[in-house]
Amino acid sequence: MRFFRRFLVTALLIALSTAVAVTVRRPGRTVPAVWMVPSGPPAVTIARYGFEGAQPWGDLTPFTRNGAQARRIPHGDGVAVRFPAPCHREPCRRMILRALSRPALNPGRALFSFGATVRLSPRDTTDGQNVLQKGYAAEGSQYKLQIDGLAGHPSCVLVGEDSRAIHVAVADVGVADGAWHTIGCRRGRDTLTILVDGAPRAAAGIPAALRIDNAMSLNLGGKSAHGDNDQFHGALDDVWITKP
Repeated sequence: MRFFRRFLVTALLIALSTAVAVTVRRPGRTVPAVWMVPSGPPAVTIARYGFEGAQPWGDLTPFTRNGAQARRIPHGDGVAVRFPAPCHREPCRRMILRALSRPALNPGRALFSFGATVRLSPRDTTDGQNVLQKGYAAEGSQYKLQIDGLAGHPSCVLVGEDSRAIHVAVADVGVADGAWHTIGCRRGRDTLTILVDGAPRAAAGIPAALRIDNAMSLNLGGKSAHGDNDQFHGALDDVWITKP
């Protein structure tokens, strides 16, 4: 009997460790329990930028031109970075934040995710604005998050090092409404998915063997601080690159 009781206790502990039942009681009725099964192991952070504290840039270096400044603004309980507003007559202010390449920033063929929280006004949209990128489509390989067009539709881009094929997943919703939105790009085995505020909004097929490995810097806010740099014109916070 003692062995049987010990077996029951062990089985119960295992069950509780793999699933949790939540019962919500409301006035006059009880909502049935919802079983929540834990997800897989937590993601491994490769890079994360929140722009707070005594060293807000971390390993990033601001590069500016024509009087632009790396300016921080309040965002919730923290801060974000404000990039230059659109400009239609040169010399235009330009700014990026750049981190030198390192092996961890090159995912190779591994699954990974990247993204950021952004705010973009409808009056600040342009043909193309790069939020985050490493590498160039015409040279080597690339991963990129961008916001394009007057409607401000975000998209995720992957380019493998052995092919010039550009794989793009364009969200079916715009984010240029002056509110904060979280945009994520997720590389699966053979799929590139874009998520807006946690919801998948589009996907594109990619080769399972697609490999990203380049010596280019990780750039936030544009591809450079020079002309025709696809400057981002909004505010940026909570940038991340992770592996599952």
